[in-house]
Amino acid sequence: APDNAGPHLFTKEGGKIMGFYEAGNGGRAVGVPGTLRLLEKLHEWEGKTPWAILLKPTINKSREGFTVTNRMHKMLKKEVSRFEADTEAKLYFYPDTINPLPAGSEKTNDDYADILTKIVKEGVDVFYRGENAQNMIEKIKRNKKKAGLLSVEDLSDYQVKERVPVCGDYRGYKVCSMGQPSSGGLTLLMILGMVEKFDLKKWGSKNPKSWHVIAEASRLAFADRNQYMGDPDKIKTPDINLLDEAYIAERAKKINPKAPLLNASAGMPPNWNEKSGAGEEDLTKPPGTTHISIVDRYGNILSMTSSIQNAFGSRVMVDGYLLNNQLTDFEFNPSDENGVIKANAADARKRPRSSMTPTIIFDPKGKPFMVIGSAGGSRIIGYVAQRVIAAIDWKMSLKNTMKMPNIVHRGKKLELESIGMERAEDFKKYGHPVLIGEMNSGLTAIQLTGDTLIGAADPRRDGVAMGE
Repeated sequence: APDNAGPHLFTKEGGKIMGFYEAGNGGRAVGVPGTLRLLEKLHEWEGKTPWAILLKPTINKSREGFTVTNRMHKMLKKEVSRFEADTEAKLYFYPDTINPLPAGSEKTNDDYADILTKIVKEGVDVFYRGENAQNMIEKIKRNKKKAGLLSVEDLSDYQVKERVPVCGDYRGYKVCSMGQPSSGGLTLLMILGMVEKFDLKKWGSKNPKSWHVIAEASRLAFADRNQYMGDPDKIKTPDINLLDEAYIAERAKKINPKAPLLNASAGMPPNWNEKSGAGEEDLTKPPGTTHISIVDRYGNILSMTSSIQNAFGSRVMVDGYLLNNQLTDFEFNPSDENGVIKANAADARKRPRSSMTPTIIFDPKGKPFMVIGSAGGSRIIGYVAQRVIAAIDWKMSLKNTMKMPNIVHRGKKLELESIGMERAEDFKKYGHPVLIGEMNSGLTAIQLTGDTLIGAADPRRDGVAMGE
């Protein structure tokens, strides 16, 4: 977040809280883009191929043109009214300002090719300093009604943080994911720790009891997530104490296999005696993000989730790329009913809590078993948990796990993908309020079995599995 951001980043005059698109379209929600600095650091540590070679395919594709997919066209069709913040972005995606790029058409982006070429020649600093930085700040502040707070100093001062992964045991498998400020790893491991107390293998994937228990574990984990998780550099957090074996067992005891909880509130983990303001998951926030899973010929494994937050980010374009609206990951209402500031309230140079859940799993012998992750906002955690359980408990093939109807619980309602709506009555019989709708997960995964690699991409999106 910008250096001069505070908890009331999305509060209007008179104390009213902004709606998502009011906050997210334009400069207000733009945070420092961190991905290039991350890739620079990773390349310093492990890279072998020069940037000129790595970026050449993207530069060429930008100049020659990429094919507009049917999914992209449909998304743009719904989004036309949300591109009012920036003429450059509007004209790029809607050449006549009304109709979106047609599916199957080719679209070039010379401006993007130019900035990537500069990065190849001058390094990543060219993105964070000088003309490009000035262009970003000018665009962010241009629309006074939705002006952002980001400065050139925020860009030039940005630093990548190396963090220790969070790992836990599930049925003898070691599951590792990202720690805070992403809530994904801790919440995933809490869910798995609780459901491990139940015989999901015996019950099977067709039994609604299995899904009821998974849902209850998820709502309990989300209660702790919303209460405690955020940027550990800026707040006090129980962190891995949330994975304490006795604490997980205590939380699991709250799950009744026959009925849902009436109240799923946060617990009190060990070595912890304070609470921040109680946060609450906003089910109205639209999903975004992308995920890649890679295993290379040298045995290196990468699980990487990347995001500009909502699809098309802030709808503000600079030099051929869209700026993020990542700061909408902060709490819009920064304090609870008692006036206590929430763990994920915005603050100066604070990183917003995310739900990214890039995950690598090792089998009981310590060998890599699966690399997985997903797109999809705060539903990501549930999407990944569901596939981990399906692979380990039910031995389902990767292809079949990708096609499974998504079933997610983030604390309020049991959310069911419309393609699996025939199961809604089962959950209603348990007493669950059920919300049915489209759930565009964006999973990609690779399963490692001996010398065999099996890759699969979510059929709901444009992802592909490929290799050589």
